[in-house]
Amino acid sequence: MRISSLKPFFLTIAIIFGLFANAHRSDAGGLQTAVLAGGCFWCVESDFENVPGVRNVISGYTGGKTANPTYKEVSKGGTGHYEAVQITYDSGKVSYDELLRLFLRSVDPTDAGGQFCDRGDSYRTAIFVSNQAEKSSAQAAIAAAQAQLGLKIVTPILNASTFYPAEEVHQDYYKGKSIVLTRNGPKSKAAAYKFYRKACGRDERVQALWGDEAPFVGH
Repeated sequence: MRISSLKPFFLTIAIIFGLFANAHRSDAGGLQTAVLAGGCFWCVESDFENVPGVRNVISGYTGGKTANPTYKEVSKGGTGHYEAVQITYDSGKVSYDELLRLFLRSVDPTDAGGQFCDRGDSYRTAIFVSNQAEKSSAQAAIAAAQAQLGLKIVTPILNASTFYPAEEVHQDYYKGKSIVLTRNGPKSKAAAYKFYRKACGRDERVQALWGDEAPFVGH
């Protein structure tokens, strides 16, 4: 009788322990990264940090041949790098496929010469993949976007290479409080970002291209 009466207690403890262990494994195994280039990395960072399930977004450089590049070097050209972001996300809350769907509808994937007012190789779009599963997802996402638009998608799928985080001044630029000098005078980084995004025509072009499918207009 004594052993029998203790069984529910031990069963409860076992269930709690099992749930805790599974939750721990799920959290550890659920974190993945995606690397995407969509023109100005301030904008892409701002867009994706608002996606449920995304844990962190880092602005940086990838795809080129220069080690530890600076913003000035990448912007000038010749490094081969793209402005890109590294997205850390919980795959139990948002899928890689969904991130790609949002990404392609947040840029102009028909433009091979840059994005919006930013021209040049470093501002081109690209999807960087680390394995065959990601490559297959990227191919499917591009095919779906192309069918929806009825236009040729020129965003390439490239093998992932070293991702170099950009200088600290570029991280979370869209919500920065420090003052910077713009052509419209001194502004906080957040205000300067909003001014730049509007002046560059990013949201206007994306909405014209994607309509109601554009997910981040106004970010």
